[in-house]
Amino acid sequence: MEANMRWVALTAVAPVAWGANYFVTHAYLPADHPLYGAALRALPAGLVLLALCRRRPHGAWWGRSAVLGLLNVSVFFFLVFTASQLLPTSVAATVMAVSPLIMMLAAWPLVGERPGVAHLAGAVTGLGGVCLMLLGGTGGISVPGVLASAAAVLVSSVGHVLAKRWNAGSDGTGGIADGGVLASTAWQLTAGGLLLLPVAVAVEGAPPPVSPSALLAFCYVGLVATALAFAAWFAGLRRLPAGTVGLIGLLNPVTGVLLGTVVAGEVLTGRQLCGLALVLGGVALGLPPRQGPPGRRRSPGARKVGRRTAAGTSTAGRGNGHLRNTSAIAKTHAGRFVASATARARPAANPERATASPSRGPADSAA
Repeated sequence: MEANMRWVALTAVAPVAWGANYFVTHAYLPADHPLYGAALRALPAGLVLLALCRRRPHGAWWGRSAVLGLLNVSVFFFLVFTASQLLPTSVAATVMAVSPLIMMLAAWPLVGERPGVAHLAGAVTGLGGVCLMLLGGTGGISVPGVLASAAAVLVSSVGHVLAKRWNAGSDGTGGIADGGVLASTAWQLTAGGLLLLPVAVAVEGAPPPVSPSALLAFCYVGLVATALAFAAWFAGLRRLPAGTVGLIGLLNPVTGVLLGTVVAGEVLTGRQLCGLALVLGGVALGLPPRQGPPGRRRSPGARKVGRRTAAGTSTAGRGNGHLRNTSAIAKTHAGRFVASATARARPAANPERATASPSRGPADSAA
C-alpha cells in the first residue's frame, strides 16, 4: 500500500506540471509558432533524458519510438500548444480531464485492463466536474480550441496505453535495452522533436525571436513540464493501472483553474468550485484501496482453523489432566496398600521382642 501511494505521488507530478504549463504557454510563448513551440519543448527534453540514461533503441524499439513519439509528442504537443493559445487557461485544462475515460476504454483492448466500477465512477464524477468548470468559466470559448484539446486527449490516451503495453514487455526490463522507462521516454521525446523540426521549418519558416521571458518559459516547459513530467507519468503507467493513472490526471485541470485564478486573474465561480470538488472526488475514487496492517485481519478460513486448533488444544489439555489425575489416584492407592501391609507386619514382630526380653531379664539380674 505504501509503495503504491509513493507511485501515486510521483505520477501526480505530471498533471500538476501540465496544468501549470497551460498558463506558461498561453502567457509567455510565441502564439503564432505552434510547431516551433512543440519542437522546442520536445527535443531539448529528450536530449537531456538521453544524456542521463545513455541508451539507444534496438530491434522493434526503433519503430516503437517513432510511433510513440508521433502520438505522444509530435501530434499531441502541437494540439496542446494550439489549444493553449486559443482557449483560456481554465477551459484548456479542463477539456483534457476527459482523458481518464478514454484511457480506460483504450486500455481494455490494448493491455487487457477491464475498467473497474470505482474507476468508471471516478471518471464520470470527474467528467461532471469538468462540465461544471467549463460551463461556469468566463471568457469566450473557441470551438477550434476545444476541438484541438479533445483531439489531443484522444491521441495521447492511445499513445500512453501503447507505451504501457510496450514498456511492460520489452526484454524483461520495461524499456529500451536496460534503460527502463527513462530511456523509452527519452527516445519518444527525441523522435517526436525530430519529426516536428522539419515540419516547423517548412510551414512556419525561420524560428521566432525568443525574449528572455520566453527563454525561461521554454526552460520550464522543456525541463519540468516535459522531461520530468513525462518520466514520472510513464513510470506510474508501468506500475499502476491505466484507470488509476488516468484519474490522477484530473489534477491537471485543477491546477490549471487554480493557477489561472491566482496568477492570471480569471474569475472562479461557484459552479467551478463545485466542479473542482467533483474532480477531486473522482481522483479519490481511483486511488488504491487501503488495507489493514499485516496480521491484524484473518480470513474466515484462518479463523476456522484457529478455532479448530484451539479446540484441539483444549481437548488435549483435558486429556493430559485426566492422565495426571489417574496417575495421582494410582499413587495414592499404592501408598495406602504399602501402609496397610506395614501395619499388619508390625504386630507379628512385637511378640518376639516380648519373649526375648524375659529371657534376658534373669540373666541380667543374675549378673
